[in-house]
Amino acid sequence: MDEQVSAVLDRFEALNTIPRCSKNEAQVAAWLMDWARDKGYAHRSDPAGNLVVQVPASPGREDRPVVILQGHMDMVCEKTPESTHDFERDPIRVIRDGDWVHADGTTLGADNGIALAMAMVLAEDDTIDHPPLELLFTVDEESGLIGANKLDAALIEGRILINIDSEDEGVFTIGCAGGEETLMRLPVAYDALPPEFKYARITIGGLRGGHSGVDIHKPRANANRLLGRLLRPLLALKDVALISCSGGSAHNAIPRDAAAFLAYHPARESEVRGVVTDCERIFKEEHDAVEPNLLVRYEDSQEVPAGRMLVADSAAKMVRLLNALPHGVHGMSTRVAGLVETSCNLAIIRIKKDAFEVISSQRSSAMSRLDELTARVTAVAELAGASATRMNHHPAWAPDMASTLLARCREVYRDLFNREAVVEVIHAGLECGLIGDKVPGMEMISIGPDLRHPHSPDEKLNVTSVGKVYVFLARLLASY
Repeated sequence: MDEQVSAVLDRFEALNTIPRCSKNEAQVAAWLMDWARDKGYAHRSDPAGNLVVQVPASPGREDRPVVILQGHMDMVCEKTPESTHDFERDPIRVIRDGDWVHADGTTLGADNGIALAMAMVLAEDDTIDHPPLELLFTVDEESGLIGANKLDAALIEGRILINIDSEDEGVFTIGCAGGEETLMRLPVAYDALPPEFKYARITIGGLRGGHSGVDIHKPRANANRLLGRLLRPLLALKDVALISCSGGSAHNAIPRDAAAFLAYHPARESEVRGVVTDCERIFKEEHDAVEPNLLVRYEDSQEVPAGRMLVADSAAKMVRLLNALPHGVHGMSTRVAGLVETSCNLAIIRIKKDAFEVISSQRSSAMSRLDELTARVTAVAELAGASATRMNHHPAWAPDMASTLLARCREVYRDLFNREAVVEVIHAGLECGLIGDKVPGMEMISIGPDLRHPHSPDEKLNVTSVGKVYVFLARLLASY
């Protein structure tokens, strides 16, 4: 099995030479189609860019049910502030550290590149007897399950789907939360910058971030929320104005960094610095056990990012909106112990043209609760004078404990490893919810190797667990 694990890791490393941030999957799709043509596998795509590769059954297994192995082509592109990595051109540098693999200052892309690599190697492995396979590789998952939402159901024939996008070996996921995002736009107005004003960049950083589904219940700080708290006392000072602000990079990543540019009269410099120092002390006291690297940095700036500053009323409305919007856990499940039912991630803030934009991401395993929370976000936005647009709605995946696929998977796992697999429902979103909604009767399960800190530069993949998942999949396919 060491040979197969090495093959999977080699294929994953080759995949990581190809830029594949969300909405930039054309190169990786072409690479996958070249591989399919080289192997003689039929393949087809839908208008959204989702790709299916059809792998013929082993001799004598042609009449067995088609099994779909599914993953997504795109990755979350996050990096440390000091990294110079260009996600549109540079390969992800994969580093082996004992039994773990990580990247150099960036997300690793094992979410979900490891699914693609594993499916490709399984298809090539002539030591495995398997039924007909469909390798379903979707696009734009990390932006809100966009590819799965646009999937042409006619692309696939199988009704048994193994999603390889979970993050704990030995755990079978059979249900997930639904979700949607809200884009808020608050109109803003500008004034000319007084010529005597100075400029400063205020940065909040060093936070752990994380996945907004998997990690939302952990007491991690949100950079956007901290920035909102910092701006409130800063803008209460006389002769201090806001030029711009930004924070967060993805709807499903807890913001690690945020920044604001200020303009102020030179006589206010000591007060501005004092507020920054006080807020840093308070934030560190609040989060010292979880965010040891938290920083709030003041830097003089000689450049004026926009050449103008926000009028005081616009800046005040922005700050009030930022401080009023919800973030974090909003309800625990009453049916599954320890499961977050409903949550919200205050994901992205930015000033775009003449509007302050905020993207909030809501999740819930109860669709009525999802609607309730989205309505709350909308109400807060409208009270602030902002518009609110609902985007990327996707349904929850309801668990089926009586599934024959689940029973087969549990039996195979028990026979292989002499222990029971854990069966769970998760708060994160998976494409299974949308695929199952489009293809009635689809039996589904989600598995994966041990993956830690996805959607952050701390992302790492456990090598031993890759081998265990590979062995399990090989045995499962052979069971057909």
